[in-house]
Amino acid sequence: MYARRKYDLKKILYVDIDAHHGDGVFYEFEHDPDLIIADIHEDGSFLYPGTGFESETGSGAAKGTKLNLPLSPGATDRDFISAFTKIEDFIESMKFELIIFQCGADGLSGDPLTHLKYSDKSHEYAAQVLHRIAHEKSGGRIIGLGGGGYNTENLATAWNKVVEVFASENLT
Repeated sequence: MYARRKYDLKKILYVDIDAHHGDGVFYEFEHDPDLIIADIHEDGSFLYPGTGFESETGSGAAKGTKLNLPLSPGATDRDFISAFTKIEDFIESMKFELIIFQCGADGLSGDPLTHLKYSDKSHEYAAQVLHRIAHEKSGGRIIGLGGGGYNTENLATAWNKVVEVFASENLT
């Protein structure tokens, strides 16, 4: 909402890779067609808040502007990257003026609350793809936000990867 008011932006892409679905954003904007949401998370059948099923694609005028990709416990980098390619396909024809990347680190192996088994390579991959897309579609406008993560070493490793990619001039 701040970016919309302060910078007069209308269409925003919100990509969430935190292990928990939604992080307080999904249902607040479920009816908003101008906030595109793509969310990879642990299947709600196994983890709080118990939501984020593939059938949740937005409501009313926003139907089809939301993508939920629940992963099974034990999902690895390979599973994450496979899911992330679905995000790329989903947003390919969409227009947006800003990307907000919620890069919670609780999906990394060793997190005491979740059951996913990513490495920091998943964060690096997502950041690289979104960095490139930001330069192609939103004038380079991208914001990386921290999120969940209950293993401090994982937090440092994952978020450093995101910062390194965003600071790089390499757009591959």
